[in-house]
Amino acid sequence: MMKKTIDAYVLDTSAILALIEDEEGADVVFDLLEKSGAGNIVIFVSFMSFMEVYYITLREHDETEAQVRLQLMNSMPILRVDSNETLGILASQFKVSYHLSNADAWIAALAKDRNAIWVHKDPEFEQVEMEINVLKLPYKTK
Repeated sequence: MMKKTIDAYVLDTSAILALIEDEEGADVVFDLLEKSGAGNIVIFVSFMSFMEVYYITLREHDETEAQVRLQLMNSMPILRVDSNETLGILASQFKVSYHLSNADAWIAALAKDRNAIWVHKDPEFEQVEMEINVLKLPYKTK
């Protein structure tokens, strides 16, 4: 009997914020979370996204809202992945090769390591599409 493999996704911080702030693409993230909750897919989130959501919210709102958003993330059907040596090496390689921020390099490393689809809304990540499968949410227009 063959074991069925399920699709894996990594939510970028931009995808999480799209959901929280009800931006374009929030429906896609919501649908993925529903599928994850039903056990049809798995969603990974880097420890860096927890930090980014917290500090961005702290900067744009306040401590109370930052805590609320962390609680929301902790209630989502996602698997938080903390740092380890393998991810650190991959993140370093992404940082050098693509000049990504530290946080983005860690998130890219997680997507590559887990052979997951990176869900994001950042045109900067188009440069890694040769190494990582991506699902682009609508980009913000300025």
